[in-house]
Amino acid sequence: MSEASTIGVCLKRLRHERALTQEQLAELAGVSVDLIGKLEQGRRSSARVTSLMKLANALDIDLSALVGRRDRIGADHDGGSILAVRDALLSPSLVPGLLGLDPDDAGEPTPLPELQAAVSAAWARYWQGEFGPLAAAIPGLIGEARMTHRTLGSAAAAALAQSYQLAACLLVHLGKTDLAAIGAERAITAAAEGDDEWQWATVVSTLAWVLMMQARLRESEDLAVRIAEQIEPSFSAPPAHFAAWGNLLISAIDTAAAASREVADYVSMASAGAERVGSRVDAYQTTFSPSKVTQNAAHAYVALGEPGRALKVSAKVDSHDLQRIAYGHHLLDLAQAYTDVRRRAAAVAKLQEARAMAPVWFRHQTFARSLVEEIREVETRPSPAIRSLARSVGLA
Repeated sequence: MSEASTIGVCLKRLRHERALTQEQLAELAGVSVDLIGKLEQGRRSSARVTSLMKLANALDIDLSALVGRRDRIGADHDGGSILAVRDALLSPSLVPGLLGLDPDDAGEPTPLPELQAAVSAAWARYWQGEFGPLAAAIPGLIGEARMTHRTLGSAAAAALAQSYQLAACLLVHLGKTDLAAIGAERAITAAAEGDDEWQWATVVSTLAWVLMMQARLRESEDLAVRIAEQIEPSFSAPPAHFAAWGNLLISAIDTAAAASREVADYVSMASAGAERVGSRVDAYQTTFSPSKVTQNAAHAYVALGEPGRALKVSAKVDSHDLQRIAYGHHLLDLAQAYTDVRRRAAAVAKLQEARAMAPVWFRHQTFARSLVEEIREVETRPSPAIRSLARSVGLA
């Protein structure tokens, strides 16, 4: 089965299994009958993530089961293997009493400063969109972090938590959300063994993201809001604490928008926190800034069908305040907004900019794939730029 046909074939099969007509499924999911028809007939091979989430929920399946994404690291793998990442997360040595089964048990543990530097370097690759080298590095990194954690205990808890969290984040991009959930849970357990509540809360925000990508929208939003309320910092708290709190609110913004719910209160609270810190804060392998809040507000407005509002607030986003793939996501949001207001040339330019910024990351984005197909569908004769973008995301 070609990747381009996966969604339509799965959708039709699942709909038939549930004895639903296209009209009935459209009503249950809150999407158009036309979209379902085009997907099932192969005239569309993807759709907006929010639409796919609605279809998955209506069919009572995990989003990844509908999308059917496979890892496409391909020629960029640099020796990386998703199976190796899986094996690192599901190592038998994690079972009580089976410690000796871990092949990394022998030898001396990596000194903590060296481990912390290695973790930070791996996260830098993630934010640059270098998924191939990252997939190759993560299994060994997790093994080293576990060994150092066994030796040093809570002092190495943050490094171990960030290693698991990194695996979870990569696996989300590769469509392996069940494995990503395991990685996030491992990270939360490791962080809880340390003495930094803000590190723990940062990992919880990753779990909220994973839940969102599984289309478990209410669970995701409730988790993010509950933990944000639990750790809300005082006015005099250090910037890193505002970053951990603010990123939970950003998770709530994204999830509420995906569920077509109001985001104004979350945006207001996150903006207040960002104004408190003033400029970009780098903490716990992520960032927080006024631009990051505005970027996610723009994303929410796109998801809520308000492209004009999204384009207006985007003028306040400073690309220097965002990591590379975070800004790449913003470019995709701009491309969608321009598409929605029928400025296709501007949309194509933003897609090309996002691809040039991080090519491997770009071709793993369902959002990019959907956008390219949406534009290609309305062009009487697809332009060379669209044909090139289609090849980049596996549509050609």
